[in-house]
Parts: sequence; structure tokens; C-alpha cells
Amino acid sequence: MSKDIKHHLTDDLLMAYAAGSLPEAFDLMVATHLSLCDHCRAQAESFDAVGGFVLDDHEMPLQMGEESLTATMALIAKGEPTPKTVRPSCSVLPTPLQEYVGGDVSAIRWKSIGMGVKQAILPTTREATARLLFIPAGAAVPDHGHNGMELTMVLQGAFSDEVDHFARGDVEIADEDLEHTPVADMSEDCICLAVTDAPLRFNKLMPRLFQPFLRI
Repeated sequence: MSKDIKHHLTDDLLMAYAAGSLPEAFDLMVATHLSLCDHCRAQAESFDAVGGFVLDDHEMPLQMGEESLTATMALIAKGEPTPKTVRPSCSVLPTPLQEYVGGDVSAIRWKSIGMGVKQAILPTTREATARLLFIPAGAAVPDHGHNGMELTMVLQGAFSDEVDHFARGDVEIADEDLEHTPVADMSEDCICLAVTDAPLRFNKLMPRLFQPFLRI
């Protein structure tokens, strides 16, 4: 799978992920991509190693007391045991997504947004939004621009737009300079994970009218 992925995450995103400075929705996107992409996973691990070295080399301003470990272990002992989660095997949703969905593709609660396109908004913090998109084979998402950053990762099928062709594992990174009309391949329905940190900018009237209700 990894060798078939042509569109990767940027080093800036991977470094922010390693530093823990991304919103939850973007963390989910990065984790999902890393589960499929050996190239980006190796990059992320190198940034983790650099961060660990910096922490080891940095003189800590505060020293932990001798009783800190004992107190921490006592708190752990008082806590409730965490039930072991059995994650379903799934050929479409990578492991990081399964917990958010609560199962495989059949567990997704799709809502129609018109023209056969469906979405399912995932529970994340408010700094950014994560959603799954279902685009029927041959169908198009309305042409739009962006008021911020949008990352779109293909989980099933493929789509094309003014930039390139994107298949499973590929991530398209869109910013304020890109206006595009993603169209799913005719061969298969397309399922994507999309995250945004600002509302989209639709060019036609009808999508703009429904935008507040669809939370796009």
C-alpha cells in the first residue's frame, strides 16, 4: 500500500504532530495517514526522536520529589481498570478511525448533503472539524475554495480535481489559493476523511445556502 501512495503529508504537519500542537481533527488525519504510509511514518518517527533528544538535553527547571512515583502509582491503583477494546477488522477504515466511528464502514451514520454525496461528522474538539465523505462513483463535490486549510485523504476509491488524481492513502492539502471540483472515479464509490480549520468557500448559491446546516 505505502509504495502506491503519491501524495504525502508535509514536514510541517509531521513536526506539529510530533510536538502535539495540532487540533484533534488534524491529529486524527495524521494518525490515519501514518497507519498506511511507511514513508511518512518514518519521517514522523525521526521527528519524535529529535524531540526526545531535545528534552533529554534540556535542563529541567523543577526536580521531582522522591515521593512522586509512589504517589502516582497510588493514584493509578485507585482508578478503574480500562476495558480492553476489541477493534473490528476493516478493509476500508484504518485503525485510528475505527474508534471514532464505533466500528467499520457499516457503522457510519451517513447524512445526505445532496446529489448523492453523504457525510458523517466525527466528534473532535472545536478548533477544527473532521468528517467522512461518501461520493458516489462519477459524482462531484460542488466547486469550492477554502478559508483555511483542508486535508482530504482517500480511504476507498479515488477522485480527481484540478490538481491531480488521488487514490487510497493519498492526502490532498488545500489552502486559500486552491479552488477545485473533486470528482469521484467512475469505477468505485469514493470514501474520504476530510479535516478543515475553517469553513469552505462555495462558489454557487445553493451550497452556500445550505452550508450553515451542513457545518461544512
